Amino acid sequence: MDAREIIKQPLVTEKSTNLQAEDKYSFAVDPRANKWQIKLAVEQIFKVKVIAVNTMHYPGKKKRMGRNEGYTSQWKKAVVTLAPGQQIEFFEGV
Repeated sequence: MDAREIIKQPLVTEKSTNLQAEDKYSFAVDPRANKWQIKLAVEQIFKVKVIAVNTMHYPGKKKRMGRNEGYTSQWKKAVVTLAPGQQIEFFEGV
């Protein structure tokens, strides 16, 4: 997989913004990607040194629209810890 296929989008939420003080950044990633692939993708795209990667799976939730039932998409989240003093410029000023 290409690095751009692994990292789908950055997650900018209140919780992820607070984690930036600890040099941690959140991304929505491909559900098939493992921690090693996520680490290499972040290092390649943003030119930073990654220390740790934590991942979480989020299952789809049941939703209703009138009589119709369905599920939202399942997705995977990765929280990447960078080396001290390093930062991703994309997130600064958000």
